[in-house]
Amino acid sequence: MPASSYLQMHVNAVTQSFPSSSISGIHNLPHDAEVSRITSADSVHGHSNSLSDGSAVSRVIKDVHISAQLIEDFLALARDNTNNDLETCGVIGAFLRGGTFYVTTLIIPKQESTSSSCQALNEEDIFAILSEQSLFPLGWIHTHPSQSCFMSSVDLHTQYSYQIMVPEAVAIVMAPTDKSRGYGIFRLTDPGGMDILKECQEKEFHSHREPAGGRPLYEHCSHVFVNPNLILEIFDLR
Repeated sequence: MPASSYLQMHVNAVTQSFPSSSISGIHNLPHDAEVSRITSADSVHGHSNSLSDGSAVSRVIKDVHISAQLIEDFLALARDNTNNDLETCGVIGAFLRGGTFYVTTLIIPKQESTSSSCQALNEEDIFAILSEQSLFPLGWIHTHPSQSCFMSSVDLHTQYSYQIMVPEAVAIVMAPTDKSRGYGIFRLTDPGGMDILKECQEKEFHSHREPAGGRPLYEHCSHVFVNPNLILEIFDLR
């Protein structure tokens, strides 16, 4: 079945498998809503401050479509932690059809958090859901409740573990208190950041050397599109 047929059949629904007071019901979306590319400027409040121009990814990779509700719903689920200056993390799952990844699942695992870190627990539960639904681990999303929107050294190592599995994997960083950039969708440069992280054996927070040729360790994604016609199913395992 063509991807467009799948989307038309599933317009106007956002479900949550583990109910929370934060989100419920149906999100009514127009059938003619258009898919739009996310650029670095979309995440900026008033001006652009990108790590790269977002005009091209490092290697040729597949497009990724995310639900229009993903960021809003994740922020709602993270609100209590954010108010207490605690990070929240989640994993996103996607199916592949017609050469495009469609992100349809957000999994919030049991986790331990501080103001600058978040550790997922019982990771086997995450992969059980992905396996049961035949989904790819298309990356992760987490908050910086009181910090700016950037990728820390620990974040870079986490992203490496996803991107080594699926080159299209993304890291979505939410920074609710950052007045210049509310969120960013990032990936390690390849070549560049992927090579540096592959060689790095350090733990905790630390510095990394810069890739050759003046390239950044990571960049804003230009292969990600908002698709308002996608379902978003949420599994809150906390």
